[in-house]
Amino acid sequence: MGERMLDKLNTPTFEEMAETCGKSRALFIQINELLSAVCGTVQTICFPYGNHYGWAVAHKKKKKLICNVFAETDSLTVMLRLSNEQFAQIYYQVEQETQACIDKKYPCGDGGWLHYRVTNEAQFRDVQKMLELKCRA
Repeated sequence: MGERMLDKLNTPTFEEMAETCGKSRALFIQINELLSAVCGTVQTICFPYGNHYGWAVAHKKKKKLICNVFAETDSLTVMLRLSNEQFAQIYYQVEQETQACIDKKYPCGDGGWLHYRVTNEAQFRDVQKMLELKCRA
């Protein structure tokens, strides 16, 4: 995991979060634009889960959390929850690296939480598939 924005007392701007992503800046902007345009989410910058997680862009559709996008040094992490059925739907459509991440998801109810790190286009395409599936539910 890359270094996250952990200063709870200073709320970053979206641009500061994008700059933190360094080499992955364009992917950070793309994922947030995709969620707003394709999924119709509302974005909020928040410090959602405590000092180890840091600042994120929360995406909600109505009151339902779609995901959190955490800015990290030279990367970003998307945290989302899918059902086991949803994971099964996309499992063979994603890269082996993504399959391994799905295999290690944090179980919760009939599915689990995934912390998916994005540093390249292949990972971006895989997380895009998961998010589009989540938004259709």
